[in-house]
Amino acid sequence: MPVIDRTYKQLPLKIKQQHSTDALQKLCGPSNGNIKQIEQFYDVRFCGQPGDWHIEGEQKGLAAKAVARLQIALAQHGELTEVDIQGALQDGAIVDKDKVPELLIAGRKHISGKTANQRSYLKEIQSKTLTLAVGPAGSGKTYLAVAAAVAAITANRVERIILTRPAVEAGERLGFLPGDMQQKVDPYLRPLFDALAEMLGSDRMNTMLEQGVIEIAPLAYMRGRTLSNAFVILDEAQNSTREQMKMFLTRLGFGSCMVVTGDVTQVDLPRHQQSGLLHALQVLEHVSGIAICRLSASDVVRHHLVELIVNAYEAGERNE
Repeated sequence: MPVIDRTYKQLPLKIKQQHSTDALQKLCGPSNGNIKQIEQFYDVRFCGQPGDWHIEGEQKGLAAKAVARLQIALAQHGELTEVDIQGALQDGAIVDKDKVPELLIAGRKHISGKTANQRSYLKEIQSKTLTLAVGPAGSGKTYLAVAAAVAAITANRVERIILTRPAVEAGERLGFLPGDMQQKVDPYLRPLFDALAEMLGSDRMNTMLEQGVIEIAPLAYMRGRTLSNAFVILDEAQNSTREQMKMFLTRLGFGSCMVVTGDVTQVDLPRHQQSGLLHALQVLEHVSGIAICRLSASDVVRHHLVELIVNAYEAGERNE
């Protein structure tokens, strides 16, 4: 029995005839609850008999794809869980990056990429659930991630912003740091705070911190959590271990967006430990739904000497 949407003719309900009634009931859910969730999420309406629908509404194509994903889950598991339903809805909500606006409204700032790579990076963040960005100092990888996070929470696409970073010093030991957890990690997350304060203003940023809308979560404290309806940024990810990176990436929950940033030329881990970011770039290279963005010295937008310094170090490393 086909799901009928005239723009999605090749969208059959692959249910064997002898099990069609039972399978269709499971697909629709009690009192058609699954279908009603799709209608509400995409603001569409299912018309006709169950299993022989046509769908009305601007997002009817996405709604039809959600039904197809539920059908696949049902064929695999024999039942549909709430996880299956939410997964089908959220996967369908991924935005076509060609339709993503280039100008972000991030608090009191209007932000766009200054280079082609930066513009592509911003589009990937807005169209993919997980984005990994690598690049040298000053290439905008952290600043643009924060801008996308502020834009998302301003538009009510997420409920909170979560910032995290490995607590690894850059070549020197800072020793004991006084204060509560936020005060202890402040030095490590200062670049993120600077960007947030610029976009939101210090007063609003501090209010959001107090209310938990912006959350500071040291990477070591992430284990066991599921991060849903959040915009999550892992900064300086080159200093995460392989185990920490896997643990962090598997925290992803429904309705969330993750951005992982780092500079693979500035790894401060002990020499015997491989960078979790370098490993993730290798193993996730061809995973669907994940974007990998590589910024370069030509994307540096700080003082012009920064680009020259980056180029000089890269040339020196090549010679070595």
